[in-house]
Amino acid sequence: MDKFLVLYKAPIAVVDEWMKKPEAERKPEETKMMDAWNKWMGENAGKFTDKGAGAGKPKIVSSSGVKDSRNDIMMYQIVQANSADDAAKMFVGHPHFGIPQATVEVMPLKSMEG
Repeated sequence: MDKFLVLYKAPIAVVDEWMKKPEAERKPEETKMMDAWNKWMGENAGKFTDKGAGAGKPKIVSSSGVKDSRNDIMMYQIVQANSADDAAKMFVGHPHFGIPQATVEVMPLKSMEG
């Protein structure tokens, strides 16, 4: 089986707008999404080589130095599958799509050795 990097993304503007909602309005929706997420994770538990983590605010490093930045990446995971198509199909209908304009990117990981 091959390994695939999965990036969960949502536009910064959408996340910022969501965070402006009162907590009493956000919390029930967040709980519903997390319940669906946990169910999905349980159903797919054997496919993960790394269950991932949330991604914080990035630092951009260039020949000019280091600066703070923002991007659309919310979290990552690493899954295993027989093909890129099989890996991508795992995420069809994923609870992450409860976030407007959210996407999931699935890409093969290739060894840097030799």
